Amino acid sequence: MALHFDREEYANRLQRLTSRMREEKLDAMLLFAQESMYWLTGYDTFGYCFFQTLVVKATGEMVLLTRSADLRQARRTSTIEKIEVWIDRVNADPTMDLKNLLSDLDLLGCRIGVEYDTHGLTGRNARLIDNQLQSFGELVDASTIISRLRLIKSPAEIAYVERAAALSDEALDAALPLIKAGGDEAAILAALQNAVLSGGGDYAANEFVIGSGDDALLVRSKSGRRRLEAQDQLSLQWAGVSARYHAPMMRTAVIGTPTPRHRELYSACRETIQAMEMVLRPGNTFGTVFETHARILDERGLARHRLNSCGYSVGARFAPSWMEHQLFLSGNPQEIEPNMSVFVHTILLDSDSGTAMTLGQTYLTTTDTPKPLSRYGLDFIEV
Repeated sequence: MALHFDREEYANRLQRLTSRMREEKLDAMLLFAQESMYWLTGYDTFGYCFFQTLVVKATGEMVLLTRSADLRQARRTSTIEKIEVWIDRVNADPTMDLKNLLSDLDLLGCRIGVEYDTHGLTGRNARLIDNQLQSFGELVDASTIISRLRLIKSPAEIAYVERAAALSDEALDAALPLIKAGGDEAAILAALQNAVLSGGGDYAANEFVIGSGDDALLVRSKSGRRRLEAQDQLSLQWAGVSARYHAPMMRTAVIGTPTPRHRELYSACRETIQAMEMVLRPGNTFGTVFETHARILDERGLARHRLNSCGYSVGARFAPSWMEHQLFLSGNPQEIEPNMSVFVHTILLDSDSGTAMTLGQTYLTTTDTPKPLSRYGLDFIEV
């Protein structure tokens, strides 16, 4: 069996979940978020793009309903002992199998939490579930229960986060020599990815972002590569990944002579990140961090060049995104507690002058000052 944590850790997680379920008066939960299943049992797959669910009763009993292709995957990677397979066929409705399973588990008429807010549950399948179970029991949106439990990392999880951060640094080590006039975006991207994989890491939950010239102002990946010119800018967002735990980083490098606008935006990014570090501690909220970000940039006249978020919690995630549910957004009441792993960034995109500047890294929160997990610091990258 290929488990990343010992069985005691998984048992503690199940105990925390069932305790929370009892608080919410839930008799069972239907888990559709792959990261929830992974956190709870170690189950590791990409088969979540098809219908599957882990049924968890408040008593601690668990049953996985999945496809035949994932049967051995679940046996090999997880602590799940009971696995049921629904049969693929034309016009199959696996929610009928789910209803029968829930009936066998004596859950008729019970209060059942469902993880609706996840890419592991398509809109079509959610409608099938609602139609199939509307008269079976009371369905409750329980999308954030496990994601909130996952916010606080155990010592064993922190070890993976720190290894992921080391891989992020090693990726930048590999890419920096290639960032120069004539440098190929494809080679830079390959160097970033190779460093993570050759260091024993995993594929990231979303594609690395690379863009130069006008595309340095994009914060999403796209198809197509170019070579760097003598005067250019290159924005990168990547993550080291270890046992699915992510430690993202983000930088904009300037090739040639930085313009005054580059230097101005970099100064604003650095000042803002440092100010956010001062409030990224217990006693404040995720909303406090964003409001600090917005205040500084808005006072500098950069309101229309910034984004409406400045980071998010990170951990073990699956495609298509390494972002967790908790974002640094205006008004987010989520309290900051020790042992959270979070990605904090400042992104400035000046479309008027065609100037980009980004700065971001992963931190571990503590009882006081947050711990940056990169050895690179916040220095300007100038080639």
